[in-house]
Amino acid sequence: MEKQQDRIRIKDIARMAGVSVGTVDRVLHSRSGVSASSRVKVEEILQKLNYQPNMYASALASNKKYRFVSLLPSHHEGDYWTDVEHGMQQAVTRFSDFNVSLSAFYYDQYEAGAFAEAGMRILDEQPDGVILSPAIETETERFVVRLQEAGIPYVFIDSNIPRLSPLAFYGQHAQRSGYFAARMLRLLAQGQTEIVIFRQINEGHLGSNQQFHREEGFYEYMKEHCPELKMWELNLYAKQPGEDASRLDEFFAAHPDVKCGITFNSKAYIIGEYMQRHGRKDFHLMGYDLLRRNVACLKAGSIDFIIAQQPTMQGYNSIESLCNYLILRKKVKDCNYMPINLITTENLDFYFDTHVNE
Repeated sequence: MEKQQDRIRIKDIARMAGVSVGTVDRVLHSRSGVSASSRVKVEEILQKLNYQPNMYASALASNKKYRFVSLLPSHHEGDYWTDVEHGMQQAVTRFSDFNVSLSAFYYDQYEAGAFAEAGMRILDEQPDGVILSPAIETETERFVVRLQEAGIPYVFIDSNIPRLSPLAFYGQHAQRSGYFAARMLRLLAQGQTEIVIFRQINEGHLGSNQQFHREEGFYEYMKEHCPELKMWELNLYAKQPGEDASRLDEFFAAHPDVKCGITFNSKAYIIGEYMQRHGRKDFHLMGYDLLRRNVACLKAGSIDFIIAQQPTMQGYNSIESLCNYLILRKKVKDCNYMPINLITTENLDFYFDTHVNE
């Protein structure tokens, strides 16, 4: 049965309200040039008819341009964030009919003040929407307060701070991801009495909120289920990559019985490639994200498991949510958790190709 609103035309609304067709059109598109009394008449008729305009057609007709910006950690081609940006660009192409554009801003996640500086440059741009990977909570809060004051919607990606009320969040539940990782590593470490956690760090700070909360979940599981297991931490300094090999040499010289480990960032290949160079086939390793080098280590056997989190989809959905909210006036789900996918050599070929940086 055809819906009533499908039979209602703008000229019908105009006749019922006693105004011109142009007046109804301006009210529907929230344009100026309408007297208060005429606007009230039209809105009363719209409410009486429960009229829902075709937002897709209206958006196409408006010819308005929408400028979005992203604020992500600085990275190299092939890093985790490359897939996120690929997803964003796919969405920009998908919504190109609505004159959507995207500009990229970056911050050094290991450099104090870099996030705030990039945020100020974004505010100067006065975009219609922002997608950001949160930094330290206090810095992120100062930035989003400014976005709120300017009426700019923002989407969190990869890491969430719920109390800051983003329009939407796309990423894994970091604490549960770490808890799950601990359960899997426990299976790998059967018979072992020690394990090592490899950490990307700089000046005492982890590179992301995700790493911090994954560690929380990991330690929670281990405390509950195997408190007797000795857990070492080895810091690999993000600003000193040339020293990784020597730090690994020193650690394994001092702890020769440690044969199982995990890293909660996307740099598992650092350890995996080290193991290959040293002919170590007895070490079991878990890491995150299907970077090209991680995948190579997985295939070579120097990484046992990779936890993947669909970065391309995260990027695509973040742009889509802004388009749905700003352009199509759709309700947007505020919290969107990505699945916690455990990838091995056996199921790698069946995982979405778009999640691997080639």
